[in-house]
Amino acid sequence: MHVKVAGNGPDLVLLHGWSMNAGVWEEVAAQLVRQFRVHSVDLPGHGESPACEPYTLDAIAARLAACVPRATVCGWSLGGQLALRWAMTHPAQVERIVLIASTPRFVRGAGWESGMEAAVFDAYSQYLLRDPASALERFALLQAHGDTDIRGVSRRLRTHLPARGAADVAALAAGLQILKDTDLRADLAGVGQPVLILHGQRDTVVPPAAAEYLERNLQQSTLEVIADAAHAPFLGRAHDVAQRIAGFCHG
Repeated sequence: MHVKVAGNGPDLVLLHGWSMNAGVWEEVAAQLVRQFRVHSVDLPGHGESPACEPYTLDAIAARLAACVPRATVCGWSLGGQLALRWAMTHPAQVERIVLIASTPRFVRGAGWESGMEAAVFDAYSQYLLRDPASALERFALLQAHGDTDIRGVSRRLRTHLPARGAADVAALAAGLQILKDTDLRADLAGVGQPVLILHGQRDTVVPPAAAEYLERNLQQSTLEVIADAAHAPFLGRAHDVAQRIAGFCHG
């Protein structure tokens, strides 16, 4: 697994979301390296990391446990679900957790309205197989939707998409399957680490109600809503988000 390490101080791991790579953290990492040793990870099948088999949260968490020291783990979207799973399966290795635009379950279902319809995931999976580049562009726009700086956020997201024809489509499809199948609600009470939840006020991918659910069901959690932001609240707001993360870690 490819991990870029920079800075000095307490260890802090950054886990990106689906279809992105570690480069999406550049603005935030530039702030955080002043206080932390930052480990920016390319998840399997993304960036410079080869895919893994099986492609599951547990398998990826095991790989992370093998290559990253005990640390605070910050995960965005899919990376947030991975951060939670890592804390559940290797609790001694995860000191604190920061969840950005995260949810215990992406798909709507019985007793859970804070998600997308499963049919949306299925249709998008087929679109990904037919035209990967267009599907990823579309998802970048969806993540920026609602942000008051939609143009700036979407531009930053598109910068970190795989080059046309370079995407590992099988890994991306497996990642979508994780998003469709994962439901961490029953396991949240077992997470004992302090958790900071950062969520965009205008997130249309993961409704803010999902973040409120996390706050209610995690033992030691604090929710901070970022005004005017959507699903990628750290893009264009690097200084603010880095300050929130640092304050939580040093608090």
